[in-house]
Amino acid sequence: MTKLRLAIVGAGPAGIYAADILLKAERKFDVAIDLFDQLPAPYGLVRYGVAPDHPRIKGIINALRDVLDRGDIRIFGNVRFGEDITLDDVKRHYNAVIFATGAIKDADLDIPGIGAVGSYGAADFVSWYDGHPDFPREWPLDATSVAVIGNGNVALDVARVLAKHAEDLLVTEIPDNVHAGLEASQITDVHVFGRRGPAQVKFTPLELRELGELRDVDMVVYDEDFDYDEASKAAIASNKQVMVMDRVLQSWRQRPSVNNAGGEARRRLHLHFYAKPIEVKADENGRVAALVYERTQPDDEGGVVGTGEFREVPIQQLYRAVGYFGSPLPGVPFDKKHGVIPNHEGQAIRKDSNERVPGVYATGWIKRGPVGLIGHTKSDAMETISHLINDQGSWWTPEDPSPEAIVALLTERGVAWTDLEGWHRLDQHEIALGEPHGRARVKVVDRDEMVRVSRGE
Repeated sequence: MTKLRLAIVGAGPAGIYAADILLKAERKFDVAIDLFDQLPAPYGLVRYGVAPDHPRIKGIINALRDVLDRGDIRIFGNVRFGEDITLDDVKRHYNAVIFATGAIKDADLDIPGIGAVGSYGAADFVSWYDGHPDFPREWPLDATSVAVIGNGNVALDVARVLAKHAEDLLVTEIPDNVHAGLEASQITDVHVFGRRGPAQVKFTPLELRELGELRDVDMVVYDEDFDYDEASKAAIASNKQVMVMDRVLQSWRQRPSVNNAGGEARRRLHLHFYAKPIEVKADENGRVAALVYERTQPDDEGGVVGTGEFREVPIQQLYRAVGYFGSPLPGVPFDKKHGVIPNHEGQAIRKDSNERVPGVYATGWIKRGPVGLIGHTKSDAMETISHLINDQGSWWTPEDPSPEAIVALLTERGVAWTDLEGWHRLDQHEIALGEPHGRARVKVVDRDEMVRVSRGE
């Protein structure tokens, strides 16, 4: 019987789902899968891209753990593609590769002043508060007034973590250094800016409701944003999700804090709609000092147009949450405009000629861009796996497909890789760190420590 040795690069939901779907698919060949990740721990953005106070979303980890714990997928963590192993290495030892490396960089926001000191990408801040081992341990939170640009779930996550009191995060797996940083925060006001109106936002009702439940934080919305056009009214009437969010926002309009009129909380979270960022102003030291935005208005077709009215809000920090962007992989075609591997339904293609690249596939955000939730990731993986199964004639013929070959290669190169047993060690270690404090876990942040614990050293 034909044997398929498959490498999957990326151990987040996209990579794990792809492996699971292939192993469960009806096929006329045996499958052996090796899963590689640059981090010592699996689960990707579910571990390092979801706010620590979102335990419901992190429940996805339970399903992913069930897949890995079956034991029919080998894991090689702490292995960097392009450094520790190359595409040529993969071709020598596997029949094909699926890239599931996601999108972890911030998309650009091209406005004057965006490079001022104190202007950050939201993805970097998320990586900090989630304890990503490759990001700094400290984050400056000395501003009193901050801006978050964007109207998606990441923008609301960032705004919520900035506005929330640090002690309210102690029930989560927040790393100790992050708790200390947030505890020292000087923030009093968080301003969230979106170009369009309340009926066109990209976040979900759950995310919005959670904002209103923050302790000692006043929600501030502005009456001028709720003069709905016909397109907005139609969206509210026809879409249950939009209707629920409108009800939440309308309920906040009745609170005493609305329009800054008399709230008593120590912190305020402002939602500014119909606000298009135009410029970030800096002070004489090059630090963020204000955000200039243009007031927009509905165009009666679900979009907005500028009004020519410009406003300025004093701030000392800014976070852009306008989307994620994929990173190129050595030797693999890359679409610089969209931040993805150019592909046809998961089959990698050369962008200039649309010619198929044999043996190379993509799934998840590196395939389709940073859109969609977990359900999209599963259907995405199914599409890619379907092509992989049908492409048997174009698989590579590896020189040495033995299971021991990649182990020998990594050992020879001195790579301190981590495996499934190592992840179990780290998992139990983090849980044990949290137990004395009544916490689910305390996440280990230092990469070297993660590797030492995982390898039992």
